[in-house]
Amino acid sequence: MALEKDLLTYYGSPIISGEKLQMALGYPTMAAMKKSIIRKTFPVKTFKIANRRGQFALIKDISFWLAEQAR
Repeated sequence: MALEKDLLTYYGSPIISGEKLQMALGYPTMAAMKKSIIRKTFPVKTFKIANRRGQFALIKDISFWLAEQAR
């Protein structure tokens, strides 16, 4: 998928977190994104990585969700 390839090129990694994740999904603030994750209303699956802080998401899941929103 072209969108997935573009996001991978832009972010440089198959996973993103923090402010990059916030911006990719269009959340106005980090607090809004964190609230969405806590409330389990976040639109893509997130996961933790051992010995790393924060939640992570796959570029593949983000590109799929964005493409669905554009339909």
